[in-house]
Amino acid sequence: MTEIERRNDRQTAGRAIDLQQLRLAVAACDYGSFRRAAEALSIKHNVLSRSIGQLEYVVGALLFDRSSGGIKPTLAGQAILRIARLILEQVDTLVDVGQSSGRGEAGHLAIGFCTSISTGNLRATLGEFKRRLPQIELATMERSRLRLMTALRSGTVDVVVSPGRLLSKGTRALPLWSERILISLPQDHCLAAREIVYWTDLRNETILLSQHDPGRELEDLLISKLALPEERPRIGRHDVSRDIIKSLITMGAGLSLVMESDIGASFVGLVYRELQDGTGPSRLDFYAHWRDDNENPALKRFLNLLAERYPSPPPVFEE
Repeated sequence: MTEIERRNDRQTAGRAIDLQQLRLAVAACDYGSFRRAAEALSIKHNVLSRSIGQLEYVVGALLFDRSSGGIKPTLAGQAILRIARLILEQVDTLVDVGQSSGRGEAGHLAIGFCTSISTGNLRATLGEFKRRLPQIELATMERSRLRLMTALRSGTVDVVVSPGRLLSKGTRALPLWSERILISLPQDHCLAAREIVYWTDLRNETILLSQHDPGRELEDLLISKLALPEERPRIGRHDVSRDIIKSLITMGAGLSLVMESDIGASFVGLVYRELQDGTGPSRLDFYAHWRDDNENPALKRFLNLLAERYPSPPPVFEE
């Protein structure tokens, strides 16, 4: 027989084996008796015996030595049954993963954001999601909003959480929470002695802002609070991260605006104070954004958690 013919025979034999034959053979081994295995599985003795005989014929080896006292795996049977157990475990795992993924209990979820997760609602939400659904692989991406929306449209991320509504065709938006805007300043600054700092107190200061998100929103907010140019502080724009801005503040280069989720990571020599105007604290609203055609079950579970934690009106479809 040629190698090709032997390979074809092996493939034909493989197709002739079914999982039920493997399960019955493993059960017979575990019970040490065809009769006891058949009774435990609520099937007829001759059905189990015939199924194992067919398996032995296909693999070309006896799996068990039969005797009046029961059965015992042969040397070949021990090797075959060990492989059978591995196959059945893998099949059971395959079914479990498929069912869990279909329910959104397993799988992969990619979340994009342009805010801190050192503390606050996003950190708490991600922690709760991991506790509830530990089998879901959670990937995070911190980028600018422009890059995040590009990633959302391309399917690289499933959901984007950001301050402000990001309008894009074919996406939905869910309002979430709002965060207070704080002023970060050196601990020896004169304004640090106050519990509350007002926007007008910033008139003669230098405000350091990152050119990365959400620096633009913070600058727009500052301009809206201090409408007259002569009332506004000097603005220093830096193409650096939020952590570098904090370092510059402790070096005496100026003050900065931050959201309250940014204060979870302590920074030596830096303090935070609430910013207010005549109506109270200033806040920025956060939204979740996702593609309308994204059918990832894990995304649905995440959105359900968001809706549970932050009840709001129904999502709005963007034309």
